[in-house]
Amino acid sequence: MAGKQDKEAAKQAKREKRAASKARRAQIFQAFSMQRKEDKALIPWMLGSFLVVAGIVFGIGWLLGIEWWLLPIGIMLGLLAAMIIFGRRVQKTVYTKAEGQPGAAAWALDNLRGRWRVTQTVAATTQLDAVHRVLGGPGIVLVGEGAPHRVKTLMSQEKKRIARLVGDTPIYDVIVGTDEGQVPLRKLQNHLMKLPRNLRPREIDALETKLTALGNRGAALPKGPMPQGAKMRNLQRTIRRR
Repeated sequence: MAGKQDKEAAKQAKREKRAASKARRAQIFQAFSMQRKEDKALIPWMLGSFLVVAGIVFGIGWLLGIEWWLLPIGIMLGLLAAMIIFGRRVQKTVYTKAEGQPGAAAWALDNLRGRWRVTQTVAATTQLDAVHRVLGGPGIVLVGEGAPHRVKTLMSQEKKRIARLVGDTPIYDVIVGTDEGQVPLRKLQNHLMKLPRNLRPREIDALETKLTALGNRGAALPKGPMPQGAKMRNLQRTIRRR
């Protein structure tokens, strides 16, 4: 009886795996179709990267006298290079569409890679200006979006509010935008990654408990824009799974 159940479970697992694989392929194809319509240079870039990488590997093999042995490796590396180009161009398109929309920074923070603790809209105005709190290795990062003169006031108030609780913990502030001194939306993640690491994991956990008790004082704000093609934001994760 147990053996029969194990076989059924194994079959079910295989069916689920095939279904998941099919869904990923469909997602990639949909993203490719949408991107190709808007990005006329997509196919030339992908094809060029494939030919260059595959050609380099084949050339190395030719010099060593093993070109036909290395050709399959060159093809695989060429396909990988083409997929990387594809993912980056999709990401650029999505961020370009999201730039300037209410909730764009929250949307970008929601897709942060790594062990970041994001609390959206810890402070906000009725004009959809907002401050989001990010907790991680650097310490606390306040990320603001909206009209600069209102956001700066919000961030200053929030910084004073949490400084009394966190003591000497570093507090950074970032305003998302395209003006001087601001961080463009597409560079927000990289900006956070480049901040110095000041806290250990245990210190982050303890700090998160304190900040959770502090609560938020923000008004309701959309968690992020949904520009056309925003479903592609997880595309690179999908590609890596393949």
